Amino acid sequence: MPTARLAVTLPEDVWIADLSSRHPEATFRVLAALPDDDDTGVGLVEITAPDMEAVLSQLDAVSGVRVFELLHRGDDRALIQFETDEPLLLLSIRNSRTPFEPPITIVDGVADLELTASRDRLSSLADQLRTFGLEFDVRSVRTSMDPESVVTDRQRDLLETAVERGYYHTPRTCTLTELADHLDIAKSTASERLHRAEGAIIRAFVADASVVD
Repeated sequence: MPTARLAVTLPEDVWIADLSSRHPEATFRVLAALPDDDDTGVGLVEITAPDMEAVLSQLDAVSGVRVFELLHRGDDRALIQFETDEPLLLLSIRNSRTPFEPPITIVDGVADLELTASRDRLSSLADQLRTFGLEFDVRSVRTSMDPESVVTDRQRDLLETAVERGYYHTPRTCTLTELADHLDIAKSTASERLHRAEGAIIRAFVADASVVD
């Protein structure tokens, strides 16, 4: 399953983009967020800033926030619950049915988020972001194959033994004949099982490699 890390540039008129752009030294971490049925959004954001008073004093002035409640306040950290009319990023995630992994970190108007989903859902998210006018960059894509779903138990045992005995070392320290003899199977059987297992792993890797266009 591929995991993509995106940098999404939020429109300037979105409250959190406006506020974070005014205070580029501050970090906004959305710890939890949920879109309502009426296309508003509620969430919990942690703000860290060297001048917290300056950030909080402008929160009342930004547009797009219906309600905010200060839950905790420290010298350089604050925890705020908010309700907004402009949850463009949340709506994009919801409409594409792509689960995101909090927190979403926002600095100077750019949201950094990580998502793990199928290629189709990540592509759908890209379409939704474009629909809402959100520009984004793909910072990284990594894949994580579950061996339980790619190879059989017998194939996995063979691969693990091949690795342990040095069949995949460079230079190779175990020949196919030696591997087959160790497992007490025919050389042709060992070759066929390895070929099938390697083919399954390669196909799974290629399927996950091209994720976002």
